[in-house]
Formats: sequence, C-alpha cells, structure tokens
Amino acid sequence: MGRCLFTSESVTEGHPDKLCDQVSDALLDAYLSQDPEAHVAIETVTTTGMVMVVGEVKTDPSKDVSIDIDRVVRDTVREIGYSNPEFGFDADSISVIISIHDQSSDIARGVTRKKKGKKLATGAGDQGLMFGYASDETPEYMPLPLITAQKLAMQLAKVRKDGTLPWLRPDGKTQVTVEYEDGVPKRFDTIVVSTQHAPVIDGESDDEKIHAIIEREIKAKVIRPICEKYIDSKTKFFINPTGRFVIGGPCGDSGLTGRKIIVDTYGGMGRHGGGAFSGKDPTKVDRSAAYMCRHIAKNIVAAGLAKQVEVQAAYAIGVVQPVSVMVDTKGTGMISDEAIADAVCKVFDLSPDAIMNELNLRRPIYKKTAAYGHFGRKDADFTWERVDKVDALRKAAGVNGALKGKAKAKAKAEEVKVSA
Repeated sequence: MGRCLFTSESVTEGHPDKLCDQVSDALLDAYLSQDPEAHVAIETVTTTGMVMVVGEVKTDPSKDVSIDIDRVVRDTVREIGYSNPEFGFDADSISVIISIHDQSSDIARGVTRKKKGKKLATGAGDQGLMFGYASDETPEYMPLPLITAQKLAMQLAKVRKDGTLPWLRPDGKTQVTVEYEDGVPKRFDTIVVSTQHAPVIDGESDDEKIHAIIEREIKAKVIRPICEKYIDSKTKFFINPTGRFVIGGPCGDSGLTGRKIIVDTYGGMGRHGGGAFSGKDPTKVDRSAAYMCRHIAKNIVAAGLAKQVEVQAAYAIGVVQPVSVMVDTKGTGMISDEAIADAVCKVFDLSPDAIMNELNLRRPIYKKTAAYGHFGRKDADFTWERVDKVDALRKAAGVNGALKGKAKAKAKAEEVKVSA
C-alpha cells in the first residue's frame, strides 16, 4: 500500500499495429456476416505502401461464401483516415497482398467434433490461458490509467475527424501515469500525448512554432476535457516530446496484428495470457474466453464480492471444459477466493459453445473492438460488459442477504485503520 505510480498507454486507430488489428477484424466480420459459424484466423502486416493479410479460413461450402478481401482492406484503411496521398500511405495506392488458405484439418477436427455424423460440443480452438480483470476505481470497472489513456486516444480521433484540429493525422499514442495512495487513485502525475500532424499548421512551417501550437491546442482540446478531474499544479505534460511527428502510420513504422495486447486489455494492471484477439473467430478461446473472464470479473465486483478481481481460465485444444478456473481478489474479497471461484463455476458455463451463446459472439461485431480497447466500452454489442449475473453470484456464494452488512463492517474497519 502507501503511495505508488502506475502507468498505462493507448494508441489511436491510425497506429500501424491498430490498423492491422482493424483490417483483421474487418475481414472476420465479413466472413461472419455470410457464415456465422466460420472459423477464421487472419493476421495483417503493413509497412510503407503495402498491406498483407495471411491466415486460414474454414466456411460451410453450402453457404458459398465470397469475400472481396481487397475491397475490405482498402475500405478499412480509408475509414481510419489514410485517404490522402500526402500522408505517404493511402487506401487507393497501397498494394494489397493476400495469402489465405483453408483451416488445418487437424485443428478443425478438435474444434468441430462429430460422432457418426452427429455434431458434438465445440472444443476449444487452442490451448492457452486467459485472464479477466475488473476493479471499482472507475465507473467502467477498469483501471484509471488505461481507461483515461483510451479516452485521450479517442478524443484525438474525434477532434481530427470533426475538423476541430484539422492538422492532425491518424497516428498517435497516449500515456497516463496515476498516483495511487493506499490503492486509491489520487491524481495524474504525468500525461503524454504524441500525435502525427501536418508539416504546416496555421501557415507556420517553423518546427518550434508548430510545436507550440500543438502543445497549446492538445492541452485545451484533448487533455483538459478528459483529464481535468485529476490534474493538479504538479501534473507534468509531454506533448510530442521529440518536437516533430509528421512521418507516421505505416510509413513511420511497420504494423502487425496482435502487437498491442496490453492496450487491448487492462494496461498492465491485470495479467495477460499472451493470446491476441483480432482476426480470430469466437471458437478461439484466446478471444471468447478472455471476454467471458472479463464478464465474470466485472460481475464479481458489481456484486460487491470484491473491490478488484482477476479471473483466469485455461483450456486444452479440442477439450470442451476449461482445465482450470482461478479467482484472485488481491485481498479485497468479502468472502474467500475459493468460495467466489466455486460460485463462478456454478453460475457460468465456460465451454466454448456456452460462451458463444451467452455472449452472442457469432456476429460481425469485431471491427469496432479493434481500436480503443475491448473492455470498459459502452456499446450494446459488447455483451461481455453486461452486469447481469450479480444476483446469481450472490446467491451461489451464499451472501445474498449478509453481504451488505459484511461490506459495511469491512469498510468501517478499513476507515479505522487509515485513521490510526
């Protein structure tokens, strides 16, 4: 406990890695729109003048699925904002390279299992471990450093697209350092914003004058509207600290699907199993089970069973049920972690079929998850963000009637401890 600093970052939709995530998920959506049971694993790589998509796909032959991959790629790049040749990378002039083949039959037989022609329960699409996290420090049940960094990145995109700051370009990064006292966020210690921009702003071409304009406008139009509550006189700001950020996007750096997994999840506050999300259909537990673990964690905190919690599930390829389920409340639980884990296993079915059905995941909803985080978002399609299992968890844990009194007693004890 005591005082500590914790930092999380985010990136805009025009960051090269995020561009790749969005292309991969746009293609996933295209396949799911024609075949909701399609098996898809697509990755994207980009660099100057080029986008390449690779991977494997399995669809129902009777559905005659046909995707114009080239068009989906270019449309996605254009929507992100790379539509002007002056940016050095634009949707109409890039080369699109495609290398997509059928899903391995060895993998397919473990996922879609059959017995004498009858389809059995779906097995996990791969082995792996997935984590979900939630805390009560923000209304979104997310860590404050990450949710703020995400909102700053979204604000950068907003003021670029609505013309408030027309000299902004699609690439950008944000970073927020929060000072905690006894686990409670108190203030923003440091805020970093790096944003791609035009070489001439308001008629100015001098780098120092341009930087002064950017610092002033980003503070006023991006940072202040999002961060005012936790900013104080000691908060440090670093805005385009190199002094110039004209060359950006795939021209400034290569991009690859799945290279921003901490941005996608909890900003380092919760652990990560290592599997990326984008481009993967929901039979891949890397994605669907991570969504369910977040759903479970959020409902645990909303139920008052803990102030923060981390949930882990682990799977073996082709096996229906997870090989392990773990709950860690970091010492904030109102009952034991083991008791909460038992309640979780009573309330939630963690088989791939049950997850896909409970969260309604066989839909083309994934492109919009691929930028600004998969969690903490207010969108009806983000079904894993629903808080709909609170009562069931309390009942399963045997604390439905006693929880409020126990929570009050614990809060009072903590208050006395802090006062002492």
